[in-house]
Amino acid sequence: MNSLAFLTVATIIATGLVFGYMVYFESPEELQLRKENQELLIYYDLMGEDMERISQVLQSMQERDDDIYRVIFGVNPLADEIRKGGTGGANKYRALMEKGLSRETLIVNDLQKIDALKKQMYIQSKSYDEIVELAKNKEDFLAALPAIQPVSNEELKRLSSGFGYRIDPYLKTRRMHPGVDFSLEVGNPVHATGDGKVKFTKSSLSGYGKQVHINHGFGYETKYGHLDKILVKKGQRLKRGDIIGYSGHSGKSTAPHLHYEVIKNGVKVNPIHYFSRDLSAEEYEEILRLASIENQAMGSY
Repeated sequence: MNSLAFLTVATIIATGLVFGYMVYFESPEELQLRKENQELLIYYDLMGEDMERISQVLQSMQERDDDIYRVIFGVNPLADEIRKGGTGGANKYRALMEKGLSRETLIVNDLQKIDALKKQMYIQSKSYDEIVELAKNKEDFLAALPAIQPVSNEELKRLSSGFGYRIDPYLKTRRMHPGVDFSLEVGNPVHATGDGKVKFTKSSLSGYGKQVHINHGFGYETKYGHLDKILVKKGQRLKRGDIIGYSGHSGKSTAPHLHYEVIKNGVKVNPIHYFSRDLSAEEYEEILRLASIENQAMGSY
C-alpha cells in the first residue's frame, strides 16, 4: 500500500474513532447536564406527589369548614365557583412557553396546579378568618337574635293573625301580611325580643301608628306597631326583655293589638320560627296552628 492510500485509510479510521467517541462517550459537561436532567425529573415527580398530598389536606379542611364550622354558626358553605375559580388562562404562561422548553407541558401543568392550590389556600384562610370572627361574636349574636315573643307567653292564645297572605281589613282583598298580630288590650307591656339599639320611633295617624324599630345587628331588625305608648328613644341600647312600650290601637288598626315583624338582611321573615326558643314544644305547636289560620289581619299596611 502506498503512502497516499495509507494516509487515506488512517484518516477514515481516525474520523470514525472521533465520531464513535462523540456518539458513545459524553463530555464531562454533557454528563453533568444529563445527570441534572435526571435529577430534575425525579424532583418533578416528588413535587407532584407533594402537591397531591397538599390537595388532599386542603380538601379535608374545606369539607370541615363547610360541613362543621359553618353549620355551627349558621352560615352558608362557600360556593364551588368561589373555592375553585379560575387562576388565569394560557396567556399567563405564554412567556414561558415561548422559550421552547423540552418539558414545557410538564412544567406548565405543575405551575397551574401550584397556582390553583395557592388560590384555594388563600380563600380557605379568608374563610377561617370569617369563622374566627363569628366565634368571637357568638355570644353577642345569640343575645341579639330576636328569640322570644314580644309579649308574655301568657298571651300566647292572643295571636290572631299570622305571617303570609291575609284579608286586608280595609280593602277586603288578600294582601301580604308581613308580620304577626297579637290581640291585646290597650296597655299590655311589649318587650324587645333581642339585644339591640333603637333605630327609630315614629308616630302616625295611619299605617303602623306609634311604632318602634330596633336594629339588633347581624342583619336582624324588628318592628313593633300600633302601640299606645312608646318608652324608648332613637339610639337607646336595649337588652332582650326590656319593655319598649305598651300595646295600643294607634294608626290604621281595627282593634287594640300589637303588630310585630322580624327583618333579616332586609327581608321580612316569619317571626313564628324564632318563637321556638321561648316556648315549649306544645306551645310552639299551638302558635304554629294559630298562625296558619288564614283570616283577617287587624291592621292595614
